[in-house]
Amino acid sequence: MITRRDFIRDGVAAFTVSFAAPAFLSDLALAQGVRGRNLVVVYLSGGNDALSTVIPYQDPFYYSRRPAIAIPAGQVLQIGSDRTGKTLGLHPRMTGLRDIFNEGRLAVIQRTGYTNSSRSHFQGLDIYGTADPNAPTGVGWLGRYLDTLPSPVDALAGWNATRETPRALISRLVSVPAIPDARTYSLSSPNSGAEALNERTAATRIASHVSVNRPHLSFVNGSIKGALDTLDRVGTVNTYAPSVAYPNNGFALALRTVAGSMVRGIGTKVYWVQTGGFDTHAGQGNAGGGSYANLMGTFSDGLSAFYTDLRNQGLLNDTLVLQFSEFGRRISENGSQGTDHGAAGVMMAMGGGVRGGIYGTAASLDPNAANPTLENAGNDVRYETDFRAVYSRILDGWLGANSVSLLGGDFRQGAPAII
Repeated sequence: MITRRDFIRDGVAAFTVSFAAPAFLSDLALAQGVRGRNLVVVYLSGGNDALSTVIPYQDPFYYSRRPAIAIPAGQVLQIGSDRTGKTLGLHPRMTGLRDIFNEGRLAVIQRTGYTNSSRSHFQGLDIYGTADPNAPTGVGWLGRYLDTLPSPVDALAGWNATRETPRALISRLVSVPAIPDARTYSLSSPNSGAEALNERTAATRIASHVSVNRPHLSFVNGSIKGALDTLDRVGTVNTYAPSVAYPNNGFALALRTVAGSMVRGIGTKVYWVQTGGFDTHAGQGNAGGGSYANLMGTFSDGLSAFYTDLRNQGLLNDTLVLQFSEFGRRISENGSQGTDHGAAGVMMAMGGGVRGGIYGTAASLDPNAANPTLENAGNDVRYETDFRAVYSRILDGWLGANSVSLLGGDFRQGAPAII
């Protein structure tokens, strides 16, 4: 049986090859939406090492269990203590996010996860996508939200800044266009001028046909029509001149494009942005350098530029950024000076309406089997805050939706008061 997600991924591409439609259409689909508050979901792909992001630098077991990759205490960017008195700090490459934390607009939510955490990248991401560890193949939590948006249809209610739509944005009624770079979101044609315009007009006319007896074809035509309807609006993003200089990398470029779409009033409700490389099994390095330091620099510098740009544009109070990764990593370093797949991780929220601070408690890294903050014989951090409790706070308090119905359960109790 072909699922809707498989069809979106493979079927549209096959259709465009067979019928010689413009190649860009394989990445585009229809969406609905209205203007309002913005939610930007930032995914750190690969399983981020939470203990190198938020560092318990006064826990002696942090250093004894990570002799090669631990961040020296003197280089940690201190952010205070949790409610149990454990002192914490950010990675030294996160100066931009530390400044935002000091402004009270960055929330750090420790030990987020769920029971029996999956160590699989794909299943872990899908669990966070569906918000259901027991049904990771259903529609996404953000897709279910998009399904509640009222008519009339808007083709840019969601904006996916990657090439393949993530599970979280898969819905029953709408689809989300993949727009990694607004500059390449255009009708592909060997011609120009009047002939190119004629091609677009013809494509629009063909796509307007609804094939009652061929639902897959109707879906493709609807996707094409939605894509064509959005070309001009997305095109206006290309003229956006940011108020700050963004770093020169793909993650920052995606955030700059998101900022441009907000400034241009495109009308998107939910954005998805991601950056990869967090599967750090080897050569993780420490504060002096290494792959992880570069990852933290990319992450923090990109979000810091985005934050400042939105503040300068007067959009910071209308924007909430939510960061997550599919799992955390093991406490002890491995023989390759890296870390393997673990359990609980860290989530962050950033924005003008965020109540910044430290939420949740840090684990004791004592490997004693009786340690209640660890699991798996003391190898992994045990989760304290269900990730769906964070989702519930955002759905109810930011998007004005009903988290109980969208998440299939009541996760409001214990939800961190980040907004």
